[in-house]
Formats: sequence, C-alpha cells, structure tokens
Amino acid sequence: MTPWKPGATVAAVVEREGRFLFVRERTRQGIRVNQPAGHLEPGESLEQAVVRETLEETGWRVAPRAVVGVYLARFTWPDDGTDVTYLRFAFVCEPLGLDAGRALDPEIIEPVWLTPQEARACVHEHRSRLVLETLDSYLAGHAHPLTLLHTELHDVRVR
Repeated sequence: MTPWKPGATVAAVVEREGRFLFVRERTRQGIRVNQPAGHLEPGESLEQAVVRETLEETGWRVAPRAVVGVYLARFTWPDDGTDVTYLRFAFVCEPLGLDAGRALDPEIIEPVWLTPQEARACVHEHRSRLVLETLDSYLAGHAHPLTLLHTELHDVRVR
C-alpha cells in the first residue's frame, strides 16, 4: 500500500498600488480565479517554486519576502469524486518587473490585478476557499520571516 501524502503547492500574494495579482485560468471546474500558484517540483525550494509559478502564470518576476501562512486543505472533485489534499505555502512577493514577451502557461487566460473588494466580489469564481483565506491572512498582517522555512535539497542519508 502506498503511503498517503498531501500535494505540496505554493501561492503568491503580490500587491502593487493597492491591487493584487491574480490569474483567470481554465480548470476542470471551468474558468476560475486564483493567486499565481502551482505545485512544487522535484529539486526546488518553496521559494524557487513560487518565483517560477508566478513567472509562468503571469509573466511577473517576483521576490519572496515573507510567508503569509501554510494551509492544509482537502477537496473532493465533484466530477469524479477524486479526493485530494494539498499543503499550500503562501508567500508575500514583491513585484520586480513584467517580462511582457513571455508566453504564459496554456491554462492561463490572463493575469489580472484586483482590489480586495473586486476579489471578494468574484468569490464564486475562486479556485478554492484558500484564495480568499490567503488574501485575508495577508490583509490581517500575517507575514512571517522566510527563515521560518528550511530547505535541504542534497542527498541526505538516513542513519
């Protein structure tokens, strides 16, 4: 029997002039709104993953500055009943610049900058309840130092 493991994901909270960077994307649930987010890939740190995912989904280069929070969420897909659990690491990221010529991931329709009010107004379109929960955590001042995270990527031998 394969041991159960949650999927590790990252999400970016990027603020510029009172607006937050989101994406409109095609999902198996239809068109949804999400923070730039995605799965951790083998061999990368959480910080590297959030930088890569934000660039791939929005064209924006960012620098992680703090951890908003870590969220554990379980979902059941309504179309086929698949049960999944995600461990989501959300980061406050500083926008560094737009790579305007970059092709975005194929499922991305467009990046959008929304005010908190606009994000709340489209809550029925959010990819999951974690979208608003992450934004609200940031707006409540949750920003933990990146030193909270520790990464060990080379081969560690268990004794």
